[in-house]
Amino acid sequence: MATRRRFGKKLFRLLVPILIVLVVALVTALVSIVYGITRPSRRSYLVTPETFSTLSGTGKALKVTQETWPNRDGSTARGWLLRGVEGAPAVVFLHRYGGDRSLLLNLGMKVNEATGCTILWPDLRGHALNPSVQWTSFGSSEGEDALAAIAFLRALKGERRNQLIADRVGVYGVELGAYAALRAASVDAGIQVLALDSVPRNQDELVEAAVHGDIRVNLRPLMFLASKATRLYFLRQYDNKNSCDLARTLGSRKVLLLAGEDNNALRESTKSLTPCFANPTSVETRTDLPLSGLTLPSATGEEGESYDRPVIDFFVKNLR
Repeated sequence: MATRRRFGKKLFRLLVPILIVLVVALVTALVSIVYGITRPSRRSYLVTPETFSTLSGTGKALKVTQETWPNRDGSTARGWLLRGVEGAPAVVFLHRYGGDRSLLLNLGMKVNEATGCTILWPDLRGHALNPSVQWTSFGSSEGEDALAAIAFLRALKGERRNQLIADRVGVYGVELGAYAALRAASVDAGIQVLALDSVPRNQDELVEAAVHGDIRVNLRPLMFLASKATRLYFLRQYDNKNSCDLARTLGSRKVLLLAGEDNNALRESTKSLTPCFANPTSVETRTDLPLSGLTLPSATGEEGESYDRPVIDFFVKNLR
């Protein structure tokens, strides 16, 4: 018996350093993953108003101005602004995780042309080159930032020094942008029209997709640990609100749900959102599209038009 105890103690002493090394390696890996996904890759804009004007042959894009405004936490936000008809509503375009405002420039220009609405394209925090805020929060702060962008729009004056935009506001969002739009709309009743593409169920789904995109591994234990580590990283800022719960707060506001075959997981989560709205008659669904806003920038002309048209018609019908 004594011999077995001595052997057990020796084995334990041998295993403890190995376990410590494994734990340290796991913690280091999780820290690296969380740091990486909260700071998405940044690249130059796909298109700018100047290059868009050259490519499209129209000078209207040259009226787009670079603007900055304060977020609610004191940080600085930035975006492109295209002023519409004085007294018309505004539409805010919120891009996906890992993207930037340039991905939605073309669609926003089309909506302005069809409706006369003022258009604002913000860069979500942590995105695009040299952002003033270096990290993304996967929706918590982005929802607050969307509210700050709308407050900026409401403070704008037209040529006659009247308020530039009407009280009613529309928002278009893709993935992270859609989740941020839902969070903002649950707080601001003035957001009356929402076009939401590829809506995640919660922040955890955004984190898991970001982890998979970052390390190209889809192991459930690793996804679980990464979500927990991200939640720990943000502490109380990470509240993981459920999109369905947010949708229930919107009442009879007009909503267009969009999803495509390019991402089955987000298409299913978007479909599952339909019964969450209090008034189903105020919700339109187009979840059978060949593509979504996630891959819209790489679409051909015909494919892009088949996606753009329902979005434009929706805003024309509900905001014009």
